[in-house]
Amino acid sequence: MADSRFNSLAIALMMGFSTVVAGLAAPQVAVAQDDGDFRAYLESLRPKARAMGIRDATLDAVFPTLTINPRVVALDQSQPGGGTYSPIPNFEPYRVKHVDAARISRGRAVYAANRARLARIEAETGVPEEIMVAIFGHETNYGSYTGDFDLIRSLATLAHEGRRRTLFEPELLATLKMLNDGVPRSRLVGSWAGATGYPQFLPSVYLKLAKDGDGDGRADIWTSQADALASIANYFVAAGWRRGQPWGVAVSVPTSFNRASVAARTTAPRCPRVFNRHSRWLTMAEWRKLGLFPASGIWPADTVMATLLEPDGPGKTAYLLTSNYRAILDYNCSNFYALSVGLLADAVKQ
Repeated sequence: MADSRFNSLAIALMMGFSTVVAGLAAPQVAVAQDDGDFRAYLESLRPKARAMGIRDATLDAVFPTLTINPRVVALDQSQPGGGTYSPIPNFEPYRVKHVDAARISRGRAVYAANRARLARIEAETGVPEEIMVAIFGHETNYGSYTGDFDLIRSLATLAHEGRRRTLFEPELLATLKMLNDGVPRSRLVGSWAGATGYPQFLPSVYLKLAKDGDGDGRADIWTSQADALASIANYFVAAGWRRGQPWGVAVSVPTSFNRASVAARTTAPRCPRVFNRHSRWLTMAEWRKLGLFPASGIWPADTVMATLLEPDGPGKTAYLLTSNYRAILDYNCSNFYALSVGLLADAVKQ
């Protein structure tokens, strides 16, 4: 199969071999065979592409330029496939690394430089200015690194390889749609798995949610901070962000607190490893009656619903998290990521 053959070739190349010394002829035959399969797979996409309004001329221009990227196959196969997971580490080391002085300082500079447009976007969407900036900071360190993989080649490789075709084929088609609609091929670069631009949108997300933030008629999430920030806000609107609610608040939990009494009663169908660490939902008033109090002295409205997360265990900083935290998890389903976004946003606004 293409996956095992190309993974072996990638390993050999990464080890620094200029040739595969054993069985040289066999890999050449395999490459030729895989190339034929790859070409056939690309051609099989034409009906789906046409149904999306992608012109044959676009496909004719791009398909001959594509080859399998063995590095992308190797990177994909190195990802966990479920089943056995390592223990969840403490959050604090991650926080120190991702909500550091340099990222806060750069975030404040981006915040200051974009205040007028950020204020306008927040007024239109209800998404706080600092949340947009924090996502920008976490995804690409404020645009300093957005990835250099050819998106179409990477996604064609991943879709053809087949292990996660249901995920990657729609993203390949979405990227072809972007090209067809006028996005330059030179813009279509990003992570090996297809994320692109300042906000690291997948192509399907770009097609649905990218916004023109500077009024030039284009949604340029690769070079325009205004467009990237407006697009991030639009993502959160679609994810259900609630105007006027915080993402969460750091709290102290009394030593006598009965955690079993607030344990979640259901298992989340999505990202269970993330959501199973959360308590059931209570109002802020109910949490206060249970003895929790805010570390900063700020307390959301009594009627706001929240769930408790203790990322470093009992006796350490805990967080009461609102539905807006769930919107951040929609962007990246990781408690460490979402907490860091919220904490960076708070630091940038100070």
